[in-house]
Amino acid sequence: MTIETQYSYEKSWRVTKDEHLLQIIVEEVGDADPQGILAYIKEAIKNGKVITVGSCRFKRKEESK
Repeated sequence: MTIETQYSYEKSWRVTKDEHLLQIIVEEVGDADPQGILAYIKEAIKNGKVITVGSCRFKRKEESK
């Protein structure tokens, strides 16, 4: 699954790798189980939801058909 992120002050979404996703989560919530939060985000965005953690939003990239 490809995940895109967008900070509240940005206008465009960008594809983000898993390693960087963990860094973003740590920056936004501290050491509050970043692996667990990432697992929750991945599960929640499967159905097209947008999840906000701190000032960053996460969504699944729409695959072109």
